[in-house]
Amino acid sequence: MPKKENWRANKVLELVHSDICGPITPTSSSGNRYFLTFIDDYSRKGWVYLLANKSEALEQFKYFKAMVENETNANIKCLRTDRGGEYTSTDFTEYCKLMGIKRQLTTAYTPQQNGVAKRRNRTVMNMVRTMISGKKMPKVFWTEAIVWKFHLLNRCPTVSVDNMTPQQACSGLKPAVDHLRIWGCIAHVHIPKVQRGKLDERSIKCIFLGTSEGTKGYRLFDVQTKRIITSKDVVFEEDKHWDWGKEYEQQTGIEIEWEDKNAEIEEVQNDEEIEPGLTENDDADITIQDQHHTESHDSGEEEESESSKAMDQGRAISTSSRRVHRPLKWMEDYVSRNVMCDEDLINMVQEGDMEDPLTFEEAIIHEHWRKAMKAEMTAIEKNNTWFLTELPQHAKKVGVKWIFKTKRDEAGKITKHKARLVAKGYSQKAGVDYSEVFAPVARMDTIRMMINIAAQKKWKIHQLDVKSAFLQGEISENVYVDQPQGYEIKGKEHKVYKLQKALYGLKQAPRAWFSNLETHFTQEGFSRCDSEQTLFTKRNNVNSIIMVSVYVDDLIYTGNDDEMMKQFKEFMLRDFEMSDLGLMTYYLGIEVLQTNKGNFICQRRYAEEILKRFGMSECNPVVCPIVPGEKIDRDERGNLVEEVYFKKIVGSLMYLTHTRPDLTFSVSLLSRFMCKPTEIHLQIAKRILRYIKRTVNLGIMYKWKEDEDDMVVYTDSDYAGDKQDRKSTSGYVFLLNTGAVAWSSKKQPIVTLSTTEAEFIAAAMCTCQTIWMKRILSELGHEIGDCIQLKCDNSSTINLSKNPVMHGRYKHIDVRFHFLRELTKQGKIALEFCGSTDQVADIMTKPLKANAFIKLRAELGMCEISEVN
Repeated sequence: MPKKENWRANKVLELVHSDICGPITPTSSSGNRYFLTFIDDYSRKGWVYLLANKSEALEQFKYFKAMVENETNANIKCLRTDRGGEYTSTDFTEYCKLMGIKRQLTTAYTPQQNGVAKRRNRTVMNMVRTMISGKKMPKVFWTEAIVWKFHLLNRCPTVSVDNMTPQQACSGLKPAVDHLRIWGCIAHVHIPKVQRGKLDERSIKCIFLGTSEGTKGYRLFDVQTKRIITSKDVVFEEDKHWDWGKEYEQQTGIEIEWEDKNAEIEEVQNDEEIEPGLTENDDADITIQDQHHTESHDSGEEEESESSKAMDQGRAISTSSRRVHRPLKWMEDYVSRNVMCDEDLINMVQEGDMEDPLTFEEAIIHEHWRKAMKAEMTAIEKNNTWFLTELPQHAKKVGVKWIFKTKRDEAGKITKHKARLVAKGYSQKAGVDYSEVFAPVARMDTIRMMINIAAQKKWKIHQLDVKSAFLQGEISENVYVDQPQGYEIKGKEHKVYKLQKALYGLKQAPRAWFSNLETHFTQEGFSRCDSEQTLFTKRNNVNSIIMVSVYVDDLIYTGNDDEMMKQFKEFMLRDFEMSDLGLMTYYLGIEVLQTNKGNFICQRRYAEEILKRFGMSECNPVVCPIVPGEKIDRDERGNLVEEVYFKKIVGSLMYLTHTRPDLTFSVSLLSRFMCKPTEIHLQIAKRILRYIKRTVNLGIMYKWKEDEDDMVVYTDSDYAGDKQDRKSTSGYVFLLNTGAVAWSSKKQPIVTLSTTEAEFIAAAMCTCQTIWMKRILSELGHEIGDCIQLKCDNSSTINLSKNPVMHGRYKHIDVRFHFLRELTKQGKIALEFCGSTDQVADIMTKPLKANAFIKLRAELGMCEISEVN
């Protein structure tokens, strides 16, 4: 066979070279140890993906294929690689066959046949070493150096492509170069007026790391805050670099090391071989294609970088570069000085707001996670959850995976490192591996009613946590699972575990656990509420009562008989392995303050996390979440923004509405634009965050009163508020003892023809909630009158609910909405008129002026936590 081949592709993507470089030491802050290169033979343009493990190669190739084919309007014809396991796996081979991609694999021990990709990796690493050494940067920034070097090389000329750069050869457009700066230099970033005071500095000193993909701005590292920011207003000092301090390098002692376990070539015997340089034929043609950069944030917003989390060389941070959907967390007690020793780094990882590891490999290097995994295995064995056996013929096994979570208290301090072994239940088939499913999740309305009633009656609420709850449920199906990673039995690795009890992740696990719990409750004399499956009550006599609410494995209970509550806790501790958390203070992310004046609930810590997550901690606060009178539509001609980023904001805000009814309408309105959001929608989302900045300490106070009040219900609707489909928005508020316990803001399912009709449908929807609420309150020992008053500000709607005659103008209303008229006739519901200025539900249907908004917010029972203490 000839030693050299001079054939070159004639079209873009006719031949693509690929190789993996690594593992690289130190591991990046995001856990990446490899980079995967794809090089187009025709244009010599390249794309690089950062990997934590080689097993991610196929997934990244799928991303690359979809992106590059859409970008070039061409299809990948042939892929040339070595014979590494990541390329020759069955899944990779089958995928290429399915996509019609021809494979070219190197001959064994002949890496020079993949010389284009091999030489590229070596040259890139040589250049990255030079960049880091030249600017004396910490070596954990190697991923940032790779990003910028690939960007730069792709815009440099190469002898492989005549009279043009690889970028131009691939796209047909000359790339801009006026934005290029020296990597690692000092950059002075302008601080906008709205973010600084009169006497504050007008700029901050940062380090230049590159440009931001998807955003017209520079990526810069703020050394003081350890955060990556994006800005377009920057002044550079390219001849200067940051003084990191000699102590840093001496104490970390890390060198960049790398190797190619797929037989790296020392010298490539290839006709295209050339010494490293800016005009080198194989090295001037790579563009980084890291999801960390391609999935952009809006201009000017702060974003998190792999290197900004911490200079942690001993730990692979949990997210890979493409996992932008996880919540971004910042360390509250971050080390502020420039010199960090090993002890500082360890403390930052253990005590900071670092993300949890995603894989077993990331966790096993830390002692606290090793202890957590051992505790989980001990609990499984102690509970007789499984036994080792051979996998029966034709039987399928279910995979297992380790999940890691750092538990914190209401102050954000670490209370526990939890490792959970979960089954990959998504592979189970209904009717074969499981029959019925049910998750014991209490409604937030029920939880708030319990807290309200406890405040009114001066009862104390206590909390219990079941350890390994799902392991308590027995299953009837034959389920086999793999041996967990790190705990395979030597010499019996081929065997599997047959489950006797449920394992987290199984489809039937929640139901199995709840069935076991319900059986124990029944044996102890508890009755389950028919209207709320997770609510249990027990009465010894007319006056003694205890009530328990279950949210998976978290239990809260209260009552007026201390002896009954003591007996309940004793039987739970006897029958299950429990953690007695004492008085309820922090539950499902909700902070609960129990005082003599009543009970206060809020999500202060969660609100602060949201502001940090989206870079709004220092924003200018506003009085209202939405500009009064503003009508928001789809903005079909507006500039689109990143959907994932927008959805993360809305999703975070949705959970905040559990204790913030003042946000319900604005968040509900914003959620209508989850598909194709534009800059207008993002501005509205940020305005809501600015409002949260002003009201971060706001919550609901359930006050103690000598005389119990009946439940007061408000129902309201706007008219044709949606500019696209002309549907109206219904809203209701339930007040119990002056505090809101239930609320809703929801677009109506049909188009109405008048305000009367819209209000009538809103009242009908509110009636359904009213009947349910009355039943729950009765179970909780809080009886209300036979007839419940619904306050409405539309006289015609009130008349329509009472009039048994079907007027011609309303005969088209769906039958289900006339449920209201039936209950009115029976005397169970009565609509009562209230003035528009007193209509509390108005806050759920439309943007209000500041004075009206603040007034109605107070009517909801909302106040600052400082007013409680």
